[in-house]
Amino acid sequence: MITATDSREKAILHWLSNDLNLEITHFESASSDASFRRYFRVQYGQQNYIVMDAPPEQEDTAPFIKVAELFAAAQVNVPEIIQQNTEQGFLLLQDFGSQCLLDSLNNTNDDALSETLYQDALNSLIILQSNVDAHNSELPHYDADLLNTELHLFSDWFLAQQCEFIVDKTQKTLINTTFQLLIDSALQQAQACVHRDYHSRNLMHISDNNPGIIDFQDAVIGPVTYDAVSLLRDCYINLPDTMIERRLQVYYAQLKHAKLTHCDYAQFKRDFDLMGIQRHLKAIGIFSRLNIRDGKPSYLEDIPRTLDYVINVSQQYPELKDFHAFLTQYILPLTQDKL
Repeated sequence: MITATDSREKAILHWLSNDLNLEITHFESASSDASFRRYFRVQYGQQNYIVMDAPPEQEDTAPFIKVAELFAAAQVNVPEIIQQNTEQGFLLLQDFGSQCLLDSLNNTNDDALSETLYQDALNSLIILQSNVDAHNSELPHYDADLLNTELHLFSDWFLAQQCEFIVDKTQKTLINTTFQLLIDSALQQAQACVHRDYHSRNLMHISDNNPGIIDFQDAVIGPVTYDAVSLLRDCYINLPDTMIERRLQVYYAQLKHAKLTHCDYAQFKRDFDLMGIQRHLKAIGIFSRLNIRDGKPSYLEDIPRTLDYVINVSQQYPELKDFHAFLTQYILPLTQDKL
């Protein structure tokens, strides 16, 4: 007998069984994410499906539905929406299985397979960027205000609250100057469709048309390097620098062929590196907020890797040497006690 553990689960089962007249033979938690959304795997007939549970008072299913339709039309492999109940916040979705790219990488020592999986992901990214019209998609733009808001997650949640570090006037000026440098770099890049969370936990390893792409509801039009740096400098797994460089050069050639960027490789690499710092500072702030506000301390484990990216890349650019020194002198030592 299938039982529910809370009122939302009961409502899901009622919707499936009574409203959709489906004979559910299996119901289990599939995953949760950094938002208020949860996912359940259900079985009826011989097929598995996913139910998204998005409480309407906290989450809106409309962006997910809109972007799913946009991406599907662009031939991006996203789950089909089979049924929807937007009033209660339930969606019945195609099931891409339970093995994401991160799982596949952790379960293999085959470097050739890893390179193939990453090239699959970059090929899918090129399809996304080529087929979603950056001018007519009606997606919001990754503008200066949004970039700035994201960067301040680092100072507001990580520095001030997680590390309990009070910046002085000189340090505040340095941080703001660094933020502006990163914003300017992002805005001067070629603009394309950005998934915005294109990493190993949101790319499902499947046998047909790999990968299956999920968690795309926050898509925007923004810097062309954003998703590539999310993937290749992933907050959840380290890749060898040599592999990152190989994949990035192939991806750059694909972008040039598709006329999605026109700069030389040196400029592209700088754009990629600075975009990565912006994203990683944001991620560090989000991980801290998830711990402090949402009671999800497991994300703290990903901060050292993510901070290392910022420290390692910032030392390569003279314009970031003071910010690099600030991080290594003041912040890195604090992480031993605060994480």
